[in-house]
Amino acid sequence: MSTADPRAIRSREDLAQFVRSLAKDLKQQPEAWENADLGSFLDAMSAWIEDMDGYYVNRGEVVPPQPEWRTLAEILTAARVYE
Repeated sequence: MSTADPRAIRSREDLAQFVRSLAKDLKQQPEAWENADLGSFLDAMSAWIEDMDGYYVNRGEVVPPQPEWRTLAEILTAARVYE
């Protein structure tokens, strides 16, 4: 995937650019996306949000008490491939 690291997202502008990058990546290489249609993407997004504590725990990071711009970028990134 050619998008930036979601952990680098710090602002609304960063997130907007990140989402544009995701859209470009989907157009250029849809085969790299497990969830390339909107329905499966949203289902995966919902499932990852429910399970996301494990992602942070496994990385040795604190689970964010409140979502940040970075958190949304991580959710969007995970929804590409989460089952």
